[in-house]
Amino acid sequence: MAVTASMVKELRERTGAGMMECKKALSETDGDQEAAVELLRKKGAASADKKSARVAAEGVIVHNISADGKTGVMLEVNCETDFVAKGDPFNDFVNAVAARIASDLPENTAKLMSLPLVDGGESVEEIRKALVGGKIGENISIRRFVTLESSGDEVINGYLHGSKIGVLVKNNGGDASLAKDVAMHVAASNPVSVDDSGVPADSLAKERHIFMEQARASGKPENIMEKMVEGRIRKYLAEITLTGQAFVKNPDQTVGQLLKASSASTVLFQRFEVGEGIEKKEDDFVAEVMSQAQGT
Repeated sequence: MAVTASMVKELRERTGAGMMECKKALSETDGDQEAAVELLRKKGAASADKKSARVAAEGVIVHNISADGKTGVMLEVNCETDFVAKGDPFNDFVNAVAARIASDLPENTAKLMSLPLVDGGESVEEIRKALVGGKIGENISIRRFVTLESSGDEVINGYLHGSKIGVLVKNNGGDASLAKDVAMHVAASNPVSVDDSGVPADSLAKERHIFMEQARASGKPENIMEKMVEGRIRKYLAEITLTGQAFVKNPDQTVGQLLKASSASTVLFQRFEVGEGIEKKEDDFVAEVMSQAQGT
């Protein structure tokens, strides 16, 4: 039986599978819709497993922050293309996962994957596989999440720069607006740590060595060189620490001064950027689609 466009459309609407997969399934089942549905279901897991080997470096970052500012979740979920990252099926899944994390507070990703996506339903992993093998048709990876909880006067809030950069901040004192301002600053300036105490010792030692070599090249006396190095170290720390940096919304004021004005301090922050650290494979997706089309 010849496979028509209307038959493919009907199967896609029933299964959410890709056009080429639907067409192939209908061809293999001689146009039998029910048999094609069953075939796609059988192939779903195998298809998902195969696609799970592909690099997923696009995606989104989302928040789930309680109304009282006492708990906050930040989640990164990756896919293969920005096109999928902007689609409703992918984002509906991501937001549902974030809600599940906020509800159950799993310790790690492995435990998260075994939880039901919605109460009484299939697990997060089962839904992920179904999306990979069907409606979305790309590898999906729940890469990482962080959960912050507060007590006493601690306030949690965050900032999302589109869906590509996300920050959660926990402040001691202040209000939600202040915590959001600090999160916005972290998103823009990407500090290494809250203050000097959080700067890795090896990084500081490396910079000190470089500054000393620069000072020696100046030919200044030893006591002058020491002062030059200490001055450059102070400047370096101001540039890379949250409290030392000039506040992005008011460069005449440091973030430390902003916090002090509200009798607040930043306990910690977490910053995610989509795909950071993932080695991206430069695929030609147009060529891939054309290749699939020519092979059917």
